[in-house]
Amino acid sequence: MELYLILIIVFVVIVTFSAILRRYRRCPSDKILVIYGKTGRKASAKCIHGGAAFIWPVFQNFAYLDLKPISIECNLQNALSKQNIRVDVPCRFTVGISTEPEVMTNAAERLLGLSTEDIRSIATDILFGQLRLVIATMDIEEINSDRDKFLASVSANVEAELRKIGLKLINVNVTDIRDESGYIEALGKEAAAKAINDAKKSVAEQNRFGETGKAMADKDTRINVASADADAVKGENSAKIEIANSDALRRQKTAEADRLAVAAEKVQAAKALQEAYQSERDAELARAEREKATQQANIVVAAEIDKEKLIIEAEAQAEQARRIAKGEADAIFAKMDAQARGTMEILTKQAAGFAQTVHAAGDDPQKAVLMMIADKLPDIVRTQVEAVKGIKFDKVTVWDNGSTKDGKTATANFLSGLMGSIPPLQDLFRTAGMELPDYLGKKADEQPAGAPDGKQKKAAKKEE
Repeated sequence: MELYLILIIVFVVIVTFSAILRRYRRCPSDKILVIYGKTGRKASAKCIHGGAAFIWPVFQNFAYLDLKPISIECNLQNALSKQNIRVDVPCRFTVGISTEPEVMTNAAERLLGLSTEDIRSIATDILFGQLRLVIATMDIEEINSDRDKFLASVSANVEAELRKIGLKLINVNVTDIRDESGYIEALGKEAAAKAINDAKKSVAEQNRFGETGKAMADKDTRINVASADADAVKGENSAKIEIANSDALRRQKTAEADRLAVAAEKVQAAKALQEAYQSERDAELARAEREKATQQANIVVAAEIDKEKLIIEAEAQAEQARRIAKGEADAIFAKMDAQARGTMEILTKQAAGFAQTVHAAGDDPQKAVLMMIADKLPDIVRTQVEAVKGIKFDKVTVWDNGSTKDGKTATANFLSGLMGSIPPLQDLFRTAGMELPDYLGKKADEQPAGAPDGKQKKAAKKEE
């Protein structure tokens, strides 16, 4: 039975873990993970790109948005330009879902669940409209010649509109621009003719410059040859002089260089020796610092550790003593509190019993006390008897000289005196400030207040 229970628990754990793993979704790099349902934020969906998230069952669900580029061909025809000339602008746009946080939220709200063809159709409508708007603000010359400006205007307008539905413009390619009136073709022919004429003019000018330049070159050649010969002779002489001066200067410079070299070698040797001494001094200082640090680490640090150890041990002993004292104080307090509670409980119960006794005696405290005495009377009598019960007489010697005046012998007087030494109940009660009730007995010589004397009793008997 226990084995079956363990197998069931293991099965439940495995199923639960598998369910949790199935709800943990990782987002591929070419997709956007859209979590919708109870996202805990103001946004209607939570978009994740290049990460992972746990999808809560029942409360949340998920879907993916594809980031693959979408190519859209826009063959715009009869678009009206700023000059009221209709042109044909065949373009190809490449768009895709953006990964910017705000734009991803727009895509999750407007494109989630749509196919690629549906997204292409929506983007195509936006592209056609924005392309017509850009062409309407530009001249034919700007569209045809300044393609960079045209593409920048198209990108700026199209990008802003595509962001509203979560798309991003990747590329724009304009193949060719044509117009129905042939204006662009005429501009091309004009530019071609101008280029041909400029080329012909340039060829003629270059031919003229060539012939003139050839004649001038021949003249300059003859002059230059003659001048060169004269200059050559002059140059040879000047060269010889320069060579001689150069040799003298070379020898002078060589001697100076040798002198400077020897001096420099000595200076460098002195500097090297100085640097060596300085290095040795620095090494010795470093060694001294190291030795000082070693000694400090071996002595000061060990002393600091011992000091900290003693402080910690003293604090631990003080804390232990404080806790022991606190425990003893708590124990004494608990014991005294328990004794006080016990005494309080006993006195409370006694007070309650006394109150009930007084109530039973008719709310008369005196009668209540008498009732309590009557309840304890056997114990009192027993105590009096016990007082003389244990007395043992090893030997009693009585000198009896006969009877006394009251007819009793000395022996009888001894025994009666011994019994009389026990305090009577009446005396005990009087000592306590109380009186026995009449029904417990009176002495012979005592008469209760208002009782008749002997003569009155005799008279009463006679009258009876």
